[in-house]
Amino acid sequence: MSGLVSRVLILIGFGLCFVGTATRAAADDAVTIGTDWRAEASHGGIYEAQAAGIYKKYHLNVTIVQGGPNLNQAQLLAAGHYDFIVSSNSFEPLNFVQNNVPIVVVAAGFQKDPQVLIAHKGAGNDSLEAMKGKPIMISSDARPSYWQFLRVKFGFSDDQIRPYNYSLQPFIVDKKAIVQGYLTDEPYAIELASSEKPVTILLADHGYKSYAEFIATTQANIDTKSDVVQRFVTATMEGWKEYLHGDPTGANDLMKKDNPEMTDAILTHSRAGIIAGGLVESGDAKKHGIGTMTDSRWKQFADFAIGAGIFPKDIDYKKAYTLRFLSKKTVAAP
Repeated sequence: MSGLVSRVLILIGFGLCFVGTATRAAADDAVTIGTDWRAEASHGGIYEAQAAGIYKKYHLNVTIVQGGPNLNQAQLLAAGHYDFIVSSNSFEPLNFVQNNVPIVVVAAGFQKDPQVLIAHKGAGNDSLEAMKGKPIMISSDARPSYWQFLRVKFGFSDDQIRPYNYSLQPFIVDKKAIVQGYLTDEPYAIELASSEKPVTILLADHGYKSYAEFIATTQANIDTKSDVVQRFVTATMEGWKEYLHGDPTGANDLMKKDNPEMTDAILTHSRAGIIAGGLVESGDAKKHGIGTMTDSRWKQFADFAIGAGIFPKDIDYKKAYTLRFLSKKTVAAP
């Protein structure tokens, strides 16, 4: 064997060793996220990042576990079964702080909470002021959350509360009824079931400052896997941008697979509601990017929640969130 051939073979061998080492170094990090409900358009950014290969681009091997009425995703996260969860509203992270649960939110998928109150047209319930003193069907989870906002700001009282078990039939048959819902879900379900387009009032447009669809993780993950957290936040926000401004078909197909109750029509309508309602791209997100949060807005919400007597005055609300992964890494909104 000539000296030149020997050197070439040696160099090729070193090259193969280098490629093998690089491949091992670039192995995707396995990540599991639990959502706050069954797969729906409110999780569109997560499913889009999966379908479009955005997570793969950031060397993440992501498993999405959909939530449901009998799953405590926060408990599973705290126990180490998940790496991230979707947290529904700003009350939840403050509850984590109050109960010494080391879960921290790292991005806000929604700038606006999609919580709505729904009424029939022509029933005289076209505003929150008009609904004061009238029976309203709400879930048990609503009592310590957005109901407190309605109580403090609009004078609602607990004797108005009627139970809501996620069936819309009682609302449909009672033309004086008022029911809670999500902008992306119940209004369209009512329209499909009754051919009526109901009055829909988005609480976020009336002073309700809760963020929604948070990405949350544990303090331990922030301390020991900050690079993974950063990549997951960045990829998910890219997923949201693509879901809202690109072709959502891939994400929708994955959501329909996870949740067969979803249809193309429901997902299309819900996505349109997210866009029209400015749930993702409004307020601070227009300037600072999708997923952004601010200290000032968190303070506003904490001041309200403390003033309403929901949390003690000495709660360290800043433990509920971190802006560390948002400053230069979120995706600029168009």
